[in-house]
Amino acid sequence: MDLKVFGDDPTIQGLAVWILHLVAATFVTIIIGFKKTTRVKLLLLWFIYDLLIHVILEGSFLYMSLLGSVATSTSHPLQPVWLEYSRADARWAHSDPTIISLEILTVIICSFLCFMIVILLLRDSPHRHFVQIILCVMELYGNWMTFCPEWVTGSINLDTSKPLYLWLYLIFMNSIWLFIPFLLLLESCVEIALSFEQNVFLVS
Repeated sequence: MDLKVFGDDPTIQGLAVWILHLVAATFVTIIIGFKKTTRVKLLLLWFIYDLLIHVILEGSFLYMSLLGSVATSTSHPLQPVWLEYSRADARWAHSDPTIISLEILTVIICSFLCFMIVILLLRDSPHRHFVQIILCVMELYGNWMTFCPEWVTGSINLDTSKPLYLWLYLIFMNSIWLFIPFLLLLESCVEIALSFEQNVFLVS
């Protein structure tokens, strides 16, 4: 796919890719979750979107980085998206080992966990909360390990001089995978705690 169909502005191209993932996730959610409640549909939408981002978008970064780097992978259709993001965080252009290590876990394990949760949601299985806790902890930890090494070394790879880089690329795009996993982690912990309380009440 040629991203130039969305124009020459790399920011617009990147946002278009995000929106396409969301549209695809919405389409799949409508197909497989049409009999589910609104709450379950929203959960399906998030985890399918999460899965697509991990597999397609982050998977493309991992592919380029393991074969070379984003900066040198000029033929990959998603290279402009990552090259633009690397203007805010240079590590994503030059195969930073910490980022690659995190993305290996994200693309392989988090994607699989997202898929498992979608299946468990469709089956109305309470076991999804155990898988959901693992996934949310991994995503929160991934966020921490993405930025903590930068903070302790003086953020030498981050460019916060432009509002676009700071507020859209670094804060907004990353905070999505901070707040939503935190809320889902809280939900699962509450559900499991309530389940234990009910079992204790029944036994007593």
